[in-house]
Amino acid sequence: MELINILFLILSVFLGGFIVVFLKNKSQDKTIKLFLSFSGGFLLSIAFIHFIPEIYSKHEFGIGYYILLGFLIQLFLEYFSGGIEHGHIHAKAGGAMQWGLFISLSLHSFIEGIPLTAEASGAAEVMHHAHGHYHGVHSGFNTLLMGIVLHKIPVAIALMTLLLSSGFKQSKAWMVIAAFSLMAPLGMLFGTYGFPEIGIDLDIILAVVVGMFLHISTTIIFESSENHKFNFVKLISLIAGVLLSILVH
Repeated sequence: MELINILFLILSVFLGGFIVVFLKNKSQDKTIKLFLSFSGGFLLSIAFIHFIPEIYSKHEFGIGYYILLGFLIQLFLEYFSGGIEHGHIHAKAGGAMQWGLFISLSLHSFIEGIPLTAEASGAAEVMHHAHGHYHGVHSGFNTLLMGIVLHKIPVAIALMTLLLSSGFKQSKAWMVIAAFSLMAPLGMLFGTYGFPEIGIDLDIILAVVVGMFLHISTTIIFESSENHKFNFVKLISLIAGVLLSILVH
């Protein structure tokens, strides 16, 4: 199960890269916005439907501070990433690597991968059985993994578009994409093998990730509007993401 999760995380990033190469500058902006609207609706819904109720069922007090912390961490990271997490692409000519952007995206990806350890090890079902919860697992689906994967695709599309627009050779761009694809799996492996030694409850990290999801999803939703009116197709994409989160609940 751990290997399957790692493969999903890596392949979702490469899928985003392949979409850019396949489209070849045709409708990339629209594609990113549709993927973002869908993933934004899904992330917002799983935060409210799955994770916030489950975390509060175990931690009645104090957990809200960690959700708020996650929200603020994402706000800080986007200062360096330029908002590429929700489709902002600011290309710079010359093929120079924007290290602040890459480090910010990588740190975000690493953090959100840490709570996946519970699902990867199968421990979540055991942990939450007594409370009637399964930590986002339903009929074999892992909603946290799904949320990360669905968001990784548009982020990878935006990253690949940015790299190629900045003058990167395609081979070098794929190397950056490959490095980025490993960050969430590294976070998951750290959560599985290194994090238990620290002695911090993984629910705290999950709360931080939920806060990050809330920032990303609400920003996507508000920025998906044009003149305060939703494009109909993007609205449908958003609703589809919400419905998917309900179906896997």
